[in-house]
Amino acid sequence: MNSKEFIEILSNSNGVSGYEYRIKDKIISEFNKYSDEIETDNLGNVIAIKKGNLNKNKNRIKIMLAAHMDEIGLIVTDIEKDGLLRFATIGGIDPRTLLGQEVLVHGKKDLFGIIGAKPPHLQEESERNNPVKLENMYIDLGLKKEDILELIKIGDSITIKRSLIKLQGNKVSGKALDDRAGVVALYECIKKLHKLNHYSDIYFVSTVQEEVGCRGATTSAYSINPDIGIAIDVGFGSTPELPKEDTLDMGKGPGITLGGNIHPGLRKKLVEIAKEYNIPFQLEVEPGPTGTDARAIQITRQGIPTLCISIPLRYMHTSVEVIDLKDIENTAKLLAFFVASISNENLGGLLCY
Repeated sequence: MNSKEFIEILSNSNGVSGYEYRIKDKIISEFNKYSDEIETDNLGNVIAIKKGNLNKNKNRIKIMLAAHMDEIGLIVTDIEKDGLLRFATIGGIDPRTLLGQEVLVHGKKDLFGIIGAKPPHLQEESERNNPVKLENMYIDLGLKKEDILELIKIGDSITIKRSLIKLQGNKVSGKALDDRAGVVALYECIKKLHKLNHYSDIYFVSTVQEEVGCRGATTSAYSINPDIGIAIDVGFGSTPELPKEDTLDMGKGPGITLGGNIHPGLRKKLVEIAKEYNIPFQLEVEPGPTGTDARAIQITRQGIPTLCISIPLRYMHTSVEVIDLKDIENTAKLLAFFVASISNENLGGLLCY
């Protein structure tokens, strides 16, 4: 399966934070083809292990590559007497993007609905000049309350109904590309490692609940206790109104993060690998915590030397996120050649401050 096919499957699938069981089997089925071992832990993280084929030492190097499989979404909070559903958000959703959206409510079966609100004709003048608030929206399934109660309960998850579409060039648009594009980068990386010799045991972790607090990365990093941790997430793709210093250009390779969350020796090595293999890359400055799984990995146990790689993505946290497939491919190349370069002989020097 190529990256375009896999990202379409993942983007079109549904797995809001805390409900990732809806998508995990699709990830397991693909990673299982290239893994020596694969498991799902107590929180739901999928961990695929590719063992090093050069290392004969008992003290084997462990490298953790993490990308989160969860997506932002909604949750049912109430069912009105007329059958309309009230809801809240899971993760950082801008309510302005919700009005008029088609949704799927995941109850005993998936039910199609739409998000509506008071028509503008009946709004007060003060209301017309402001975005509709979340508490004034509802989901209309077209059913009576008694019928809904047979199929839907409070606490059921809701996702935007959206299918991946191909744009011009190498770009695609869809929902949940944050961060299923990262999961696809891991998938392409593990495929490439089948053609490379490497010393380290590589742990490919599709983490859960990143959008609500990096919880899956916290528990999986504690369990694995890797020598090196790398978070693969998305960065803000450039558009005309955004400051250049806050963005990454589409199609020009992944962003390599610099900042306090990042180990300087490993970051220097990552840049050297990119230059050595002519892999395009960009630098992304993050003075504080990255807001990704990198922070959770870094402060696990006694501390784990950590890197963060960002795939440029436009329109983050909407249902029309845009990614360039070339950036996913170059992210996978960078990861594969980097982990293949780590050995027992050079690890100590790279980790020295």
